[in-house]
Amino acid sequence: MLEVERMLVHAAAIAASVLFGGSLLAEAQQASPSKSMPGMTMTRPDGSNPEIKAFSEANEKMHAAMNSPLTGNADWDFALNMIPHHQGAIDMARAELRYGADPEMRKLAKSVIAAQEKEIALMKLWQQRHN
Repeated sequence: MLEVERMLVHAAAIAASVLFGGSLLAEAQQASPSKSMPGMTMTRPDGSNPEIKAFSEANEKMHAAMNSPLTGNADWDFALNMIPHHQGAIDMARAELRYGADPEMRKLAKSVIAAQEKEIALMKLWQQRHN
């Protein structure tokens, strides 16, 4: 199984664990033991780790922009929130390209940037037509 697929399975198990009380996460960990992840940390950035800083800044920028007042129009609110969500994905993908070394992740990051930029353009065009 590719590392990305293993990470997705693990993420799904964590989500299910939150919903169902932890038993699925334990089963997933036993079925697919994870490899050590070099450089992985769960600390807040203190400015000394540029990778953590880049991802944290992208995440904080995205969440701040997604905290806009909603209009009650589902179509408009969808575009309003998805544009910064997609921009956050682009910013994180750029951080991967700057700091990441794994060819598979770098290829995925390039794909994310291309796809998300197209979708942002579509949503902005839709907003202009429906303003």
